Amino acid sequence: MRRLPPLTAVEAFVQVARLGSVKAAAEELALSSPALSRRVQAMERFIGRPLFARRHQAMLLNADGELLLARIAPALDSLGEAIEQVTGEAEIMRLKLGVLPLYASRQLIHRLPDLRARHPHLHIDIDTGGHALTRLSDGLDAAIVLAREIEPPLYGRRLGRNRIIAIGNRDLALSGPRDLANMTILLHRDMQENFMLWRQAAGIPGLEPRAIDLFDSGQLMLESAAEGLGVAFMLDFHLEGASDPRLVKLFAEEADSESSYWFVCRRPALSRRPVRLFHDWLVGGPEA
Repeated sequence: MRRLPPLTAVEAFVQVARLGSVKAAAEELALSSPALSRRVQAMERFIGRPLFARRHQAMLLNADGELLLARIAPALDSLGEAIEQVTGEAEIMRLKLGVLPLYASRQLIHRLPDLRARHPHLHIDIDTGGHALTRLSDGLDAAIVLAREIEPPLYGRRLGRNRIIAIGNRDLALSGPRDLANMTILLHRDMQENFMLWRQAAGIPGLEPRAIDLFDSGQLMLESAAEGLGVAFMLDFHLEGASDPRLVKLFAEEADSESSYWFVCRRPALSRRPVRLFHDWLVGGPEA
């Protein structure tokens, strides 16, 4: 049988990786900080390379640490779940998740059967109300938000590539990006810079469309684009989850978005099993 590191070292590594702090992980595991540090060092000795970039008050995973966490964290959680099943201690776990309606409908709901199959005792209360970040300490365990960056001390994990693309009805007769001068552009009120960023990346910074219509609903933007009312400049995420045969990516040109989807929670929340299971499933992808 292949030699494995001590389970205590694995547990210490995972906790520090998730919480980003030796002190926070030590408190969670009821250990002293020096004792926890020794377990992390034992893990690194076993692997034969550093797993963290040490900062003054933080422990940040390096590339090797990210890869290792992605592989072993789900296995460690599965081990705990198996023990609970055998001992009869398994019970319903509940996660209160704040999520934007468009992300929920296009990216999340159709994947939840896979999550249920993996973790049948995990149930999710979905909240599509606004101001999710401010409610993380008042009712929400975690959130999926659209933001430019996540400020400390919150934990944030970027989801997907978040590239701006032109989305429209597949029957639009457009020969190239310059044809947008004859089109109506559809933009979200909170992401009005999308078209400017895209046209700069496309090499047509001075191009002006016939008109620009603003929306406060991504769902309505996609439906308007599907009906041929204009060209929507949105994230590739939105088209990937649309499942609408009328919609296509109109041009090969893309641009980096100033805003991205993020999974966000307070760092101590990662020690709670419902949050941890959902996080690892979400960032790991369907095949994780």
